[in-house]
Amino acid sequence: MSAHRNVLAFVMAGGEGSRLHPLTAERCKPAVPFNGKHRIVDFVLSNLVNSEIYSTYLLVQYKSQSLIEHVRQTWTMARFMPQHFITCVPPQMRNGPEWFQGTADAVYQNIHLIESMKPDIVAVFGADHIYRMDIRQMIDFHIQSGAAASVATLPVRLSQSGQFGIVEIDDNNRITDFMEKPKKCKPMPGSHTHALGSMGNYIFNADVLLEQLRKMHENGTSDFGKHILPSMVKSHKLVAYDFDTNHIPGTEPYEEHAYWRDVGTIDAYFEAHFDTLGAAPKFRMTNSRWPIYASPDQAESAQIENGVINRSVVGSGSIVDGASLDHAMLRRSVHVDRGARLEHCIVMERSRIGRGAQVQRAIIDQDNDVPPGERIGFDLDQDRRRFHVTESGIVVVPAGYFRAGARHVSQARSIVRAGKGRLEVVA
Repeated sequence: MSAHRNVLAFVMAGGEGSRLHPLTAERCKPAVPFNGKHRIVDFVLSNLVNSEIYSTYLLVQYKSQSLIEHVRQTWTMARFMPQHFITCVPPQMRNGPEWFQGTADAVYQNIHLIESMKPDIVAVFGADHIYRMDIRQMIDFHIQSGAAASVATLPVRLSQSGQFGIVEIDDNNRITDFMEKPKKCKPMPGSHTHALGSMGNYIFNADVLLEQLRKMHENGTSDFGKHILPSMVKSHKLVAYDFDTNHIPGTEPYEEHAYWRDVGTIDAYFEAHFDTLGAAPKFRMTNSRWPIYASPDQAESAQIENGVINRSVVGSGSIVDGASLDHAMLRRSVHVDRGARLEHCIVMERSRIGRGAQVQRAIIDQDNDVPPGERIGFDLDQDRRRFHVTESGIVVVPAGYFRAGARHVSQARSIVRAGKGRLEVVA
């Protein structure tokens, strides 16, 4: 069984997350908050731990301090179990003064970790998706297939193929072609509308991975999707693991089977939050048989003085005093004053929504004091002069915007007027 195999995991947590600006102005994408008390990285780490894979290196790079602090506080393993660890690893620059040049180069720069651990299998997983997955089932499939490498896959629309690695397979799930983000591709077997997309989650036999990393370094290449996997199709047995076959205990019948979301854009990130709301959500955050672990919570319980609340999450330490919440997601220590109204909103830590303020279809990043009577999300032309607004009309207020003072506000406005679309506001 895979649980008894020696498995080492690398989590690719170095993503800059430029499409998530301004939420990634001061943090990397895996560290971006999600739902009431989680961060995006918690999903892959929970999947690994629940799958009894306890040796994990997070390869970090851009704006990684908040991620490193989160891992230190949340994902501490016992000192007396040396093979049980979750450790952040920045670029080691062993081969020169260079940051990670690609996903495979990130692993190559830490090849000594594989050589010293001597695992049988190496799992290479992404850090920026919302999903549950029993990785043991994928490893079992990998072993039974006699493959050198396995790629987790799921159907994606042909119109979206340019956002994914696309695989073609034969009748035995063997990969016959791997194309990274092709403009055009063939539909998958049995479909006219979908192709088979890579989830960016890979299982390798350790000896094969070491061989391929060394060869990659000699050739000057750097990426799994662009270089290593397409090359291996010709020389090794690669198989596609069907994510739809993955079974998670405790999943309710009303949940979307094989739920998986790439939350790399503001719109996708925003919509995924509301997939978790309601009595019968598409993705239920609470599953005692496959929990998604969160950081320790020392805050007091939330307080509801009075108001009207419909299908919302109120985080610990928050106070709702005579306000109206409709599809609102409040993280920790958020104060919503009397007469305020939040509709389809995400409000992050230590923010305050002033008396009578109205906010709709917006993300309020942490440490903001939205002034009394403020209106956000109603006049998008006006909002664009101050904030980042997506094409679908979601307004993003950067961390600390309403506390930053005139200097930062002026900087934010000048950036928006320059058309750069990024609010580099320091929280």
